[in-house]
Amino acid sequence: MKTYTQEELKKILAKHKKWLKGKPDGAMADLSEADLHGANLRGANLYGADLRKAVLDVANMTDANLHNANLLEADLTMANLFGADLRGADLSHTELTGANLTNAKLPNFKIINDS
Repeated sequence: MKTYTQEELKKILAKHKKWLKGKPDGAMADLSEADLHGANLRGANLYGADLRKAVLDVANMTDANLHNANLLEADLTMANLFGADLRGADLSHTELTGANLTNAKLPNFKIINDS
């Protein structure tokens, strides 16, 4: 699992912002399988980012834009997602135990009844 300093995260977010604007020196944020335990991602724009299997437990993601992000099998245990935009995000098999989802914009969930 890769770990990132706050400075490295800032650079990744800056390149992601350029990617979202279609600039040639931009790059989509690939934080898949990253150890981001306790990271400060408050207000971060991670629209469409790859966060598959990332460890984001206890992370501060207040007001973060995670619209269309891939959070498949991510660990968001006790993460602060207050006001975060999770619409369109893939939350399949994502651990959200104890996460603060107050005022979060959540995806439409399909409820499957196997009975």
